[in-house]
Amino acid sequence: MEQFFFALSFLSFYFKLKRMFRILLFLVLLLPVTVYSQQPPLFVISKDSTAFQLTTAGATKLAMLPLKCMEQEFPNKTNHTSYQDSDHVLMPRQLHPAFYGCFDWHSSVHGHWMLIKLLKLFPDLPEARAIRKAINRTITIENIEQELKYFDIPLTSGWERTYGWAWLLKLDEELLNWTDPDAEKWHQALQPLIKKIIMLWQTFLPKQTYANRTGVHPNTAFGLVFALDYAKAAGLNDFEKAIRQSALLLFQKDKMAPASWEPNGSDFLSPSLEEADLMRRILSPAAFSQWFRQFLTAKDIKHLSVLPVVSDRSDLQIVHLDGLCFSRSWCMQGLASVLPAKDPLKKSLQKAAIQHLAAALPNVVSGHYGGEHWLASFAVYALTQK
Repeated sequence: MEQFFFALSFLSFYFKLKRMFRILLFLVLLLPVTVYSQQPPLFVISKDSTAFQLTTAGATKLAMLPLKCMEQEFPNKTNHTSYQDSDHVLMPRQLHPAFYGCFDWHSSVHGHWMLIKLLKLFPDLPEARAIRKAINRTITIENIEQELKYFDIPLTSGWERTYGWAWLLKLDEELLNWTDPDAEKWHQALQPLIKKIIMLWQTFLPKQTYANRTGVHPNTAFGLVFALDYAKAAGLNDFEKAIRQSALLLFQKDKMAPASWEPNGSDFLSPSLEEADLMRRILSPAAFSQWFRQFLTAKDIKHLSVLPVVSDRSDLQIVHLDGLCFSRSWCMQGLASVLPAKDPLKKSLQKAAIQHLAAALPNVVSGHYGGEHWLASFAVYALTQK
């Protein structure tokens, strides 16, 4: 009998010990979640859930990505077309001494834009000094002169057209009218290259018979949005007029966008939303309202509000879909801003913009260079677009 009670006591002690171990294990597993939840938010949402704002903590986290890669030469995708053996063997840093990092030229350019944007928004950012030192090494008169010479190589007149061109103008737009010694120096250094890109774009616009309605780099509407923003900011009336004429020629008659076909498997832009984002800048409010009703329906907006599935963030093409979340978000914000207050699509777009942003932001820092070399710029543009 004593053996029976001893065995019973032992079993009772065993199960209590096992229960205590489970509780302890649960607390240990919960600890990282608790610590993470106490970290400062990357952005805050307004009380009415219609707007959001980047925080200093968010700016710091995002700034680290281009700071890490803007002077990282490899891996690298130059998209260089060799004309002869002498330019076939050149390294990325030799071809593009200013913008050789961040995997490709356009990502390096918009990485620079992003860091400058953060400097303006958060002048006391802990990374401010590191940002200035890094850009002072890349955007110099000598480096930009070499970047300009690249366009003297035969077959380069269409290189980075128009995606890279657009981001270069967006970079310089951020420097316009910013009273800051470094900014003024960077702006002056960029001018020869800026003038070259504008000349190439003005030459190209009359030749573009058809729009590129893709969800990746050649998308015509995306490029024209940034070009128009720059032309207006810089007071380039002739350039602005040419952009407006081109936009009307290519897009004004469009109706019933095939939004249900989106997205493609490697999209980081929405062809239909990018086009609408352009036309809201081109047309008067009344004309745009009429055009928009014929272009996208409430059913289309509902379809475009479904978050894309990103199955593999180590895949350089599939991870584009994280970028699609950000570009959809900024387009939806822009479209909502011009719709009448009573328009039911306004709140739908505002809600979807926040959902896309919130879904993609945690994935910017993924540990995979395929996304980390560029997604932060898209996040910052979506978070700061007015």
